[in-house]
Amino acid sequence: MVESESPHLSAIFHALGDPTRRDMIRDLASGERTVGDLAAPHAISLAAASKHVKALESAGLIRREIRWRTHICHLNPGALAAAHDWLDSYRRFWTDRLDILEDLLRQEDKAPKPKPEPEGDAT
Repeated sequence: MVESESPHLSAIFHALGDPTRRDMIRDLASGERTVGDLAAPHAISLAAASKHVKALESAGLIRREIRWRTHICHLNPGALAAAHDWLDSYRRFWTDRLDILEDLLRQEDKAPKPKPEPEGDAT
C-alpha cells in the first residue's frame, strides 16, 4: 500500500489539483509538446505556462528537455503510479463495501415476508 504521508504523493496531488495542469497532462499523453503548445489552449502567458510546467516537473509528472531555445515537455507516466496505487486502495475499499451491501440486500429479498395482520374489529 502507498504511504499516504509521502511528500512525493502530496506533490503529485498538488500538481494534479489544478485544472490547467491536468489539461497539460492530458495533452502530453498524446505526445511531446512545447511550453507554448501547452499554453495555447488556455490563453495564458508563457511565464504562467512555465510555472505550471515547473509544478508538474517538480512532482515528477513530466520531464523537460531543451532543444536550442525551445523547451519540450514529455509525460512521465510512471510517476502517476503512486497516485493510482493510493486511489486504487480506496476503489478496493468501496468495492468490498458495496459487495457486502449487495449480499445483504439479496438476503433480504430472499427472506420470508411476515404476513400482514388482518384488519378488523379488535373487540
